Amino acid sequence: MQLIFDGHNDVLLRLWENAEEGADPVAEFIDGTDRGHIDAPRAKKGGLAGGFCAIYVPSPGGYPPRVVDAEGRYSIPMVPALGQQPALAAALEMAAIAFRIERAGGWSICRSTADIRAAMAAGRFAAVLHIEGCEPIAEDLSTLETLYAAGLRSLGPVWSRHNAFGHGVPFAFPSPPDTGPGLTPAGVELVKACDRLGIMIDLAHITEQGFWDVAKASTAPLVATHSNAHALTPISRNLTDRQLDAIRERRGIAGLNYATTMLRPDGLENPDTPLSAMVRHIDYMVERMGIDCVAIGSDFDGATIPAAIGDAAGNQALVEALRAAGYGEEELTKLCRENWLRLMQTVWHET
Repeated sequence: MQLIFDGHNDVLLRLWENAEEGADPVAEFIDGTDRGHIDAPRAKKGGLAGGFCAIYVPSPGGYPPRVVDAEGRYSIPMVPALGQQPALAAALEMAAIAFRIERAGGWSICRSTADIRAAMAAGRFAAVLHIEGCEPIAEDLSTLETLYAAGLRSLGPVWSRHNAFGHGVPFAFPSPPDTGPGLTPAGVELVKACDRLGIMIDLAHITEQGFWDVAKASTAPLVATHSNAHALTPISRNLTDRQLDAIRERRGIAGLNYATTMLRPDGLENPDTPLSAMVRHIDYMVERMGIDCVAIGSDFDGATIPAAIGDAAGNQALVEALRAAGYGEEELTKLCRENWLRLMQTVWHET
């Protein structure tokens, strides 16, 4: 079995939302559930050894409905910005769930690659705290040091909505990622602070202009934790060839997103999506960037994924499909975990 370190999941959001309805998030993760995609038993069964666990604060009222035209093209209207204080309160509640799971022995919150390797060796899920959309962070960055001390090691300046730090790319198909402005002046300062502290910057939800703004402001590798190839699926959230080339030049990573809307040529949210669609995106990105710059960023608990995977227990189905497509064990080890660990060593100032 190839152990997998995952570039992105939303398990904390799911546990937080279920806790609002009265569920025990610690028991739900440790003992297992039939809800969502990730818990400890399913992770172990599928070789999911760890990953970046997102703290994402949803917009009140959820998503607006899709606007679809007669030809199947669609867009989702942007949601309003969130206030910093309410967002921080929700983020701290999710972080508290993460720490409670750790105290109960369900996973280890990892702050270094040594922590990740130790957790994997012990058979314990290696969780890295990530903030997806920096609404919880004060514009003057006064909260960033505290969050770093608590374990934050990765952040995306924006989700697919605008905030004080930058502009998010909307969900639209077909659409380029070049949908508006990029970083604000506060966003530039956030990027520089992340470089100084050793916090990974995730470009998955930012506009194309924001991608280039980060490339200019940061000296770190460029990373899109859960984005695919725009040339194969022209959704606004996927990466253009020029962006993939820039990731290669900076020895960064693009993590394969399992969301069917980002895998299928037609952009549909349809679980009847073959594993070959996932292999096709991996092949394209490997050919464009090289084997060292591609990894996995599932988006478990945050997207509709292929039924052939199902949930975390089905991860090895993708590994077997890649093996059947000609990837050797050394290449699979890089794709499944070692590329992420190599990158984190660099970004976290361990080398």
